[in-house]
Amino acid sequence: MSKTKLSIIKIGGNIIEDEQALNTFLSIFSNIKGKKILVHGGGKRATHIASKLGITSKMIDGRRITDAETLEVITMVYGGLVNKNIVAKLQALQEDAIGLTGADINSIQSDKRPVKEIDYGFVGDVEQIASNSINKLLQADFTPVFCAITHDGKGQLLNTNADTIASTIAAGMSAIYETSIYYCFELNGVLKDFNDKESVIKNIDINSYKDLLQEGVISDGMIPKLDNCFDVLKNGVTKVYIGNTSMLTKENNNYTTITL
Repeated sequence: MSKTKLSIIKIGGNIIEDEQALNTFLSIFSNIKGKKILVHGGGKRATHIASKLGITSKMIDGRRITDAETLEVITMVYGGLVNKNIVAKLQALQEDAIGLTGADINSIQSDKRPVKEIDYGFVGDVEQIASNSINKLLQADFTPVFCAITHDGKGQLLNTNADTIASTIAAGMSAIYETSIYYCFELNGVLKDFNDKESVIKNIDINSYKDLLQEGVISDGMIPKLDNCFDVLKNGVTKVYIGNTSMLTKENNNYTTITL
């Protein structure tokens, strides 16, 4: 018997920061048929609010250092301001959404990242997800909306990469559902030429990925993103898609599909 399909959609800060882009995305999201989960970040908003409060955001290689003060801001912004704004907008679109951190229903537990060369502070590396608990929400026809916060099971909240949350949920739920991930960002997909926004590589598998790496077509921040994609495919996820939000509509076929 074939499994029911589950779509997991991850959006980043550029969509969240642009009210019109967010409204357009949520309208598209509400029209997606079947079971679905939304995962969002909010780093740009957190940086903005922190600076208003006189807190300097510290970044190393694009990763946020989360000290105790920054964690307070992130909890307020991700779990409160951004998450509840999205949930309210979805309710207005007749989408029965429920906003969550990883601490809610013990859905996502993490370990605090160990200090090696860099102390990232209160940053979590995901250890396990409670797929049966999340499934109860889906079976009740709720749409979970996860922000990028997890917990360690001992009372400590942890800032956690939203891409990792999306991929870990997808891998965990793949025992129950046929899961696909959609990583939505500002570009049309993975580009052959970064200066040509239309040069989308439509399909990437493990072999073509190696070739693209050797040719230097894929580099910098896209490498960990794609490595992550192949990891989740090896863990039971069916397909991964990368592109802008219009890839969620039937009209657009200009995006990147990642498969093994």
